[in-house]
Amino acid sequence: MAAIPIEAQGLRKVYRARFRGRSVAALDGLDLRVEPGEVFGLLGPNGAGKTTTVKILLGLTRPSAGSARLFGRPASDPRSRRRVGYLPEGHRFPGYLTARQTLSIFGRMSGVDAATLSRRIPALLERVRLTDWTDVRVKKYSKGMTQRLGLAAALVHDPDVLLLDEPTDGVDPVGRREIRDLLQEEAARGKAILLNSHLLSEIERMCSRVAVLRAGRVAAEGRIEDLTAGGTTYRLVASGVDERLLAAFRETGASIERINGHFDLTARDVDHLNALVDRLRSSGAKLQELSPVRASLEDVFVGLVRDADPGRQAQP
Repeated sequence: MAAIPIEAQGLRKVYRARFRGRSVAALDGLDLRVEPGEVFGLLGPNGAGKTTTVKILLGLTRPSAGSARLFGRPASDPRSRRRVGYLPEGHRFPGYLTARQTLSIFGRMSGVDAATLSRRIPALLERVRLTDWTDVRVKKYSKGMTQRLGLAAALVHDPDVLLLDEPTDGVDPVGRREIRDLLQEEAARGKAILLNSHLLSEIERMCSRVAVLRAGRVAAEGRIEDLTAGGTTYRLVASGVDERLLAAFRETGASIERINGHFDLTARDVDHLNALVDRLRSSGAKLQELSPVRASLEDVFVGLVRDADPGRQAQP
């Protein structure tokens, strides 16, 4: 069986505070797994453990307990990072370099030979829409252009794992769509992509699965469509619905409210819903739409983290 690109089991990281002899658990038993071809979103409020997780995967810090592995190798092993591309938040490039020079330096540091770079750099710059800026100094780039160049730098050695922190930060709407398309192309090639972002609408469009961190633990994990699935409330659009019909619905225990040209209808279960639809049709009303009301990812996120305690503490 092929090794899992990104895997963490029971990760715990305790930081020793300088005062009062206290310790803070940034991670407290984190389990994580990202498969090939998957775009996985890591969400959480500030201090939830997202950055610590990435630092452990990059070998920049060691866990206090548990394990993290990249392609079956411990994250502390430098060989595990040869197949990893990383885009940090708020990255900076020397302003005197051009895009071509920047990618050449990153490529050589990643072990890519000159002949390969001569082919790969123009193709990458075309993919991130910077071809016309290839030989312009980076100091003249906008924030969005710098972000695009950072993504190209993360891709220059054709890695199998991408760790991306706010990949669409500062990018205009058209650019965001282009970056989403690019990442979906990479996933289709079998790359495992782990990204952090506070732009939940972007996560919702880009990721196949997400995990929400709260106090160093996974509060929820799964496919977005499952996490945002509606319960027993439906959006109903119909003509010919009068007050008598609404009253008849309510007598059965249903809740129905008229809202901006449609109705929010809550039924006990599917059988109850079907009985209500039959009643609506027999009354002569015309059904135009009936669809489950789904929560947004933002609704799910806020509901999960609202009561989190940012002052959590661990024993020394």
